[in-house]
Amino acid sequence: MQKQCKCGELMGIRLRTVIYQNKVEIENVPIFSCDSCNRSEVFPEVKPELTGLIGTLGGNPDKQQFLFNEVSEIAHLMMKATEKNRADDSVEMIIDERINELLDLLLLSQSLHDEVWSEDLRKRLSQIAKHALTVQDF
Repeated sequence: MQKQCKCGELMGIRLRTVIYQNKVEIENVPIFSCDSCNRSEVFPEVKPELTGLIGTLGGNPDKQQFLFNEVSEIAHLMMKATEKNRADDSVEMIIDERINELLDLLLLSQSLHDEVWSEDLRKRLSQIAKHALTVQDF
């Protein structure tokens, strides 16, 4: 997956660490990066989750570290798709497996009457559904 950089070169997508206020490391954030001019920008489809996470940190956060793939299903799927042991698997298969895993967890959370967990799982499923075409393009 690539896009045109302002310098005219192509930007590739990578999972990178974003540093917020020199204290918070957010790992595995999908970022478009240009090797020519070193410009970087957050993958647009994950901006809502990233800004939401940053919004919870406040103006003066403590030093901490987050795995963005635990917040964003798009980041999670990109990580899975780039694992060496998944090199022969299609993106569609990886997405289908994750959807099935989330649906199984949703059934479990509902049987336990855990509404917070159920809502989190519904949110994760909606992230995949909302961006399904974009994810399948990489």
